[in-house]
Amino acid sequence: MSFSGALLLGAMLMTSCMESRGNESEVLPLQQQKAYQEPDESQFIRTSSHPASFETDFTVAAESTVNEVVCIKSYATPRQNQYGGGGYDPFGMFDFFFGPQERQQRRQQQQQSREPVQTGLGSGVILSDDGYIVTNNHVIDGAEKLEVLLNDNSTYEATVIGTDEATDLALIKIDASGLSAITFGDSEAVKIGEWVLAVGNPFGFNSTVTAGIVSAKARSLNQNSRNGRMGIESFIQTDAALNPGNSGGALVNLKGELIGINSAIYSNTGSYSGFSFAIPTSIVKKVMVDLMQYGTVQRAVLGCSVTELDAKLAKEKDITAVKAGLLVREVNDRSTAMELGLQENDVITAINGVEVTNFAQLVEQLSKYRPGDQISVTYYRNNKKETKSGTLRNTQGSTNITKKGEFSDMGVAFMKIGDDTKKKLGISAGVSVAGIKNGPFKDAGVKDGFVITEINGMSVNSVDDVEKIYNQIMKNDDEDKVMFLTGLYPSGRKYYYAVNLQPE
Repeated sequence: MSFSGALLLGAMLMTSCMESRGNESEVLPLQQQKAYQEPDESQFIRTSSHPASFETDFTVAAESTVNEVVCIKSYATPRQNQYGGGGYDPFGMFDFFFGPQERQQRRQQQQQSREPVQTGLGSGVILSDDGYIVTNNHVIDGAEKLEVLLNDNSTYEATVIGTDEATDLALIKIDASGLSAITFGDSEAVKIGEWVLAVGNPFGFNSTVTAGIVSAKARSLNQNSRNGRMGIESFIQTDAALNPGNSGGALVNLKGELIGINSAIYSNTGSYSGFSFAIPTSIVKKVMVDLMQYGTVQRAVLGCSVTELDAKLAKEKDITAVKAGLLVREVNDRSTAMELGLQENDVITAINGVEVTNFAQLVEQLSKYRPGDQISVTYYRNNKKETKSGTLRNTQGSTNITKKGEFSDMGVAFMKIGDDTKKKLGISAGVSVAGIKNGPFKDAGVKDGFVITEINGMSVNSVDDVEKIYNQIMKNDDEDKVMFLTGLYPSGRKYYYAVNLQPE
């Protein structure tokens, strides 16, 4: 048989077998017929009838936002050198080695160096057409002079209106009008995966725009809840590139609306490595209004210690109704939590109807309110859901407005004491008080001539030391803002005083 004949015979046999199999399938029982049917993919694969949508045109948002973001340069006077410019020169050694002429030249150079020099660079966002600007506190902290550069190269000197170290936010003002102000968006409506733009001045490159997505919300960095400060623990995380100089700049959505103030990066090198963090506008808006109206942030607290609920805790406490929330550990006296009747082992799940499943979300929600505001708290007790309403309070347990603390409000003058007084009293450091007027020192019973040697366990030897301790106390969010004074009167008798810096 030829090769072509073999092929023809094979084809005929195959066709015959297929026809025979087809005839057999017509008489098979129903159950056996199903075994030969093709599987229906719609039963386990969900497909969309809608075409994919990728709105990646960033031009409108970028073009509007660059005019609403500014560059901020901070200036400070450099510290003096120990030798050579009129500084301390033991035994005249500088003249011996370099001569008096060299000393004179060094003095002239140092006088020139006493002019403020640029010490920092950051960004800011224009809030109003008359020159209010929000930035990070760390951008302007310690600056003696602030220079603001607009996108059109106009330059202004700025003044500080208010700062809040806990949230790392600051409000500054330039004398200008007709500025392009940013529009606020709703940071709580932002979704993970949403496109965002970061606008700022990285490394001094003005009006730089980078793009990314929101990679997480309510992210906690555990960087601000130290030294007694409450801090914020609820950042918007994005992969839009940020670098030094971006701090205080804008994070906007594709409408050009502000959803966050860029604040930090997570990096081992100091430069961008994939993660950036912004303070959400839900917090920014409230802090800015407080700084404008009161000069300081009105901070409300719930008044209880909590722990994030996990599977181990839920099993231990026999909690079955919820899988996430904030387990109450302890309730403070004179607090909103006490008013609500919260108890140990209650699980908080919502504030004013907004879900809170971790500490970061709780802090973000409470940061939106002031003492005196009414809130509702949803919680589970014995696996039963309850919702109660109460009035928020401050860290002192009241609804009073907190006033901006000023060092001069203490109603007393401080004077450095001489070596003779130190020798007479047998002390190595101290400052005396004089001219006591109405204020917390007078209320505490302190008299003129009292020599303070320690405040809150820290030695003091100058007015600067006292002011530094005062500022530390006022910045902290401790419930009690008190100066504990240790010292002596000229008679040598030792006294102790507790000075309440926030009297009711």
